[in-house]
Amino acid sequence: MGQANAASGMAVHDDCKLRFQELKAKRVYRFITFKIEQQQVVVDKIGESTESYDDFQASLPADECRYAVYDFDFTTDENCQKSKIFFIAWSPDTSKVRMKMVYASSKDRFKRELDGIQVDMQATDPSEMSLDLVKARAF
Repeated sequence: MGQANAASGMAVHDDCKLRFQELKAKRVYRFITFKIEQQQVVVDKIGESTESYDDFQASLPADECRYAVYDFDFTTDENCQKSKIFFIAWSPDTSKVRMKMVYASSKDRFKRELDGIQVDMQATDPSEMSLDLVKARAF
């Protein structure tokens, strides 16, 4: 069980860190989504390494907040294969105000638990996390 933070009262389940390490070190997943349940952050969905960015976007609920990490592969102008790990705070306009507040207040603490995030994004609708924007932020 993770440690609760006195400020936000939010714990982070150990599984979150474990799965993130597997994504980062072993590259076995393309993405992981996380949700807050009963005062702790838990793993919601895991995307296999073969899944696409469209699959990732489709895994995010239209009216609930989520945290997500996405392992983005790209090729530089010099033809080098690279990857960057994105942290995305998904907070759709249609989600409940209370939910948005809880996710916003716990985000930084949760992100600190995941060592190796390279790009941080926030999105309130799918256009704010389009593949074009992700590509632009990767370079």
